[in-house]
Amino acid sequence: MSKHGRILVAMSGGVDSSVAAVMLHEQGYEVIGLTMKTWDYASSGSSSKETGCCSLDSINDARALAVGYGFPHYILDIRSEFGGSVINNFVDEYLAGRTPNPCVLCNTHIKWEALLKRADKLDCEFIATGHYANIRQQDNGRYVISKGRDEHKDQSYVLWGVSQKNLARTHFPLGSFTKAEIKNMAVEMGQLELAGKSESYEICFVPDNDYRAFLKHQVEDLEERVAGGNFVLQDGTVVGKHQGYPFYTIGQRKGLGIALGKPMFVTKIEPNTNTVVLGEQEDLESSEAWVRDFNLIKYENLQNPVEAITKIRYKDQGALSTVTQMNDHLKIDFHHRVAGIAPGQSAVFYEGNDLLGGGFLI
Repeated sequence: MSKHGRILVAMSGGVDSSVAAVMLHEQGYEVIGLTMKTWDYASSGSSSKETGCCSLDSINDARALAVGYGFPHYILDIRSEFGGSVINNFVDEYLAGRTPNPCVLCNTHIKWEALLKRADKLDCEFIATGHYANIRQQDNGRYVISKGRDEHKDQSYVLWGVSQKNLARTHFPLGSFTKAEIKNMAVEMGQLELAGKSESYEICFVPDNDYRAFLKHQVEDLEERVAGGNFVLQDGTVVGKHQGYPFYTIGQRKGLGIALGKPMFVTKIEPNTNTVVLGEQEDLESSEAWVRDFNLIKYENLQNPVEAITKIRYKDQGALSTVTQMNDHLKIDFHHRVAGIAPGQSAVFYEGNDLLGGGFLI
């Protein structure tokens, strides 16, 4: 009988999840490793060599580590669920003129559900991942996610959608460590190749991080259907033609293929008319935003407006704001104007280091 019980660890084959699994093993948990196959590049029309968590090399690396430490390892094929939910949503959001957040959707609806379903079958009380975040239970019974110690690697932003029910069974072993410390642990474990693995910051199912090519492959005749729409200024003046509204994102400046004598940015996308609105830096700025499909972590409800730091993208520093719950939406009033609010991206709210919750920008 293990010291702490049985735990299912999501293992991508990378250094973070591998060290997390070994840490738990050495702490006395009965570890079972699981690698999820979410995607294969052949489905995207890519001829590139597969990299990242779904590649055969990564699966083999995860399995070899598990075998070396004497704990079981399984592979779970969730390509069907992943494609039907995450990828379809990714395509639909761009076609609706929004910028999707696939990692949040995957964590919320695919990975956690798949992990816990398999954990139940394997009699595992807990699951664990290699995310850089912390979790604790408050006196009121709610489970709260807080930022990881390594501010450059903190991944709490992509975890706002995980339910209380699922957080109750979740461990984040890396939350109190820095990336450098985790790499050093891998070296001390004798896993030099693992410690030296390069990291991918790309969306796992988008080859070469080229979402435009991915959309073209997924949607038949997309280029022909959307080419030739108008670039317009804030006042509606037509200033040129574009390649199709799904191929642009809010805040984009480079690659517009149009010269107007000064820096211009995409400020709005209108899919119904295939129009891309251009403006200057100040035209990107706003003092308020609205959020749909939100999930609260620290509190069950926001009975009163709450002052919080709001991040509107993963690498955003965050801005001081007041968050007010209004039925099934949240209203964000920024204390200073912020730039680049992109519908479809996540707005995530913090009280100190604690994650209040998050939702999708409208």
